[in-house]
Amino acid sequence: MPWVSGDGVRIALVDEGDGQPVVLLHGFPDSSQGWRHQTPALAAAGFRVLAPDLRGFGESDKPEDVEAYAIRHSVADVVAMLNDLGIERTHVVGHDWGAAVAWLLAAYAPQRVDRLAVLSVGHPSAFGPFSLEQRRRFWYQLLFQFDVAEELLMQNDWELFRQFLDGEPDCGRFLDDLARPGALTAGLNWYRANSNPRNQLGPRREIPSVAAPTLGLWSDGDRYLIEKPMLESARHVTGPWRYERIDGAGHWLQLEVPDRVNKLLLDFLA
Repeated sequence: MPWVSGDGVRIALVDEGDGQPVVLLHGFPDSSQGWRHQTPALAAAGFRVLAPDLRGFGESDKPEDVEAYAIRHSVADVVAMLNDLGIERTHVVGHDWGAAVAWLLAAYAPQRVDRLAVLSVGHPSAFGPFSLEQRRRFWYQLLFQFDVAEELLMQNDWELFRQFLDGEPDCGRFLDDLARPGALTAGLNWYRANSNPRNQLGPRREIPSVAAPTLGLWSDGDRYLIEKPMLESARHVTGPWRYERIDGAGHWLQLEVPDRVNKLLLDFLA
């Protein structure tokens, strides 16, 4: 897997196909492998697919400092990657934390994003204040703040973490990745840097609206995120907005219903 320069870190990158670039950004606890069903489909359709392992995941560097996982650094990683590859503009697709990175990239560097597709996660400004139901679904984010989280998640052959994943399709791969030295702490540091409850006590910073044409996908079996923030993202997109609800799939919809996701992405990006 080739490497590119990020914001002071090395980023491992899947680079396949030729044509207009499309960047695929994964979430927790995933890697570029989470897009293995989308990468060949997009490449076959004439796109150049760029799927990085975000910092802390997969083969990319895993800084030790929690602050290094503040989401702005991953936005800077993507910009640095595009600069390293000589790419001015690209389509961007993101899922989970990758969707949050994608939203912020499109909001703060609109000149770099042609079209934006986000899976599961709505525009950051559409989330607050959290509803009681969303807070209930975010129980794990509180656990992840504590130093004891690593031990709790790994004990008894990852019993708690397996319950958290609840039979998600790539559970075995996730656990193999997280078992590598430093990988679990790096993944949890995304939450420690960006989802600490203390950060929710003050006024929320307003995130700019997105001008790029945007596609939002949410699945009715998502155990971690409610639908409302995705629906309300329409208020934070000044360009054309399209929403598709996918029934019968869980949080990792690109893995569970890849043909449906691929069709929607190809239709939207074409």
